[in-house]
Amino acid sequence: MQPHLGRRAILATLPIATLPAQAQEVFPSRPISIVNAYGAGGQTDIATRLTAERLSAAIGQRVVVENRVGGATSIASTYVAQARPDGYTLLAGTSSLAINPTLQPRLTPRDPQTELAPVGMVYRGAFVFHVYPGLPVTTLAEFITYAKANPGKLNYGGVVGTVVHLATEMLCQRAGIEMTAVPNRGGVEGLLDLQAGRIHCNFQSPVEAMPSLQEGKTRALAISSRQRLANLADVPTVAETLPGFEAVLWMALFAPAGTPGPVIDKVAAALNAVTEDRDYHARMAQIGLAAESGGAADVRALLASDTLNWRRVITEAGIPTN
Repeated sequence: MQPHLGRRAILATLPIATLPAQAQEVFPSRPISIVNAYGAGGQTDIATRLTAERLSAAIGQRVVVENRVGGATSIASTYVAQARPDGYTLLAGTSSLAINPTLQPRLTPRDPQTELAPVGMVYRGAFVFHVYPGLPVTTLAEFITYAKANPGKLNYGGVVGTVVHLATEMLCQRAGIEMTAVPNRGGVEGLLDLQAGRIHCNFQSPVEAMPSLQEGKTRALAISSRQRLANLADVPTVAETLPGFEAVLWMALFAPAGTPGPVIDKVAAALNAVTEDRDYHARMAQIGLAAESGGAADVRALLASDTLNWRRVITEAGIPTN
């Protein structure tokens, strides 16, 4: 004789598809993880944690940040690409997703445009192009003229393969000048090299560059975005001298490919509420970033165009790939 089964036991024996709608999991029913490829305490990490905090309130579930650093950001992006496509594991994806497929094609995911599913935009971050104050230049036009008169004699710094590195190469290409790359580990090291005159110019985040600019240890010539920055309003953009120039670090949220559309839509709606909030914009501006709204289609278009742009820069510069 068959033993008596309670309602819960009967439901447990049924395939998911046969369960009534109220018995199925409603997303999100547990914490969501945002995987960040950058170290704790940096600008990107701070922005990711601020976004996670606001997203948690908007979506009604705890959102935590998980740092998976290394492999030129591929450790984090590969982890998310291979995660269960259920919306509980997201990637704080940056411009590196548009750079790595060309510069380091052996890294995974080899094709972020198909192995990850875009959710929505988070921010764009401009860079300050500043120079060693011993250079006899006060504008970008003067810098270009000086560089043309001294081909190959000026050095620039940056971490190889980053937006900072490629932005300087793009500046050289657009301006028709030659400079020598002096690789460093970025951040403080690059700033100290610039202040000491070991390098002559550098693209750097406004937050990193501002104290040096205020103390007169370096001199700002231009901003890498198409718009001027509010806190450096007197500094023109590169595009004002070289029309069309833009080099920014962007961040967007991505999910594993195959994540259900309704799940992505729910996260995207919550993220959009965050990025349109005025207080969030103000908080992001404090760390030198511009919050940006935009859905999956916007992210997809940006990733595609940025991939083509950096591929052209890398190819024209003859930067070795591996």
